[in-house]
Amino acid sequence: MIKDVLRLKFDGGFSHDRIAASLGISKGVVTKYIGLAGAAGLDWASACDMDEGDLERRLLQSARRTP
Repeated sequence: MIKDVLRLKFDGGFSHDRIAASLGISKGVVTKYIGLAGAAGLDWASACDMDEGDLERRLLQSARRTP
């Protein structure tokens, strides 16, 4: 799911609303994932080769460091 959000945002240029509607999740979840990716220094080029588990761990590590 996280990978799909990042792909649609960075590769597809979709708005948060459109991503949320496309994936059946809330706009808040989309915003959270994109914000965590930014805090972790991830863009689509770096995220596309990661599996979902690695991506989730990277975002959670970033969230723990963000006050």
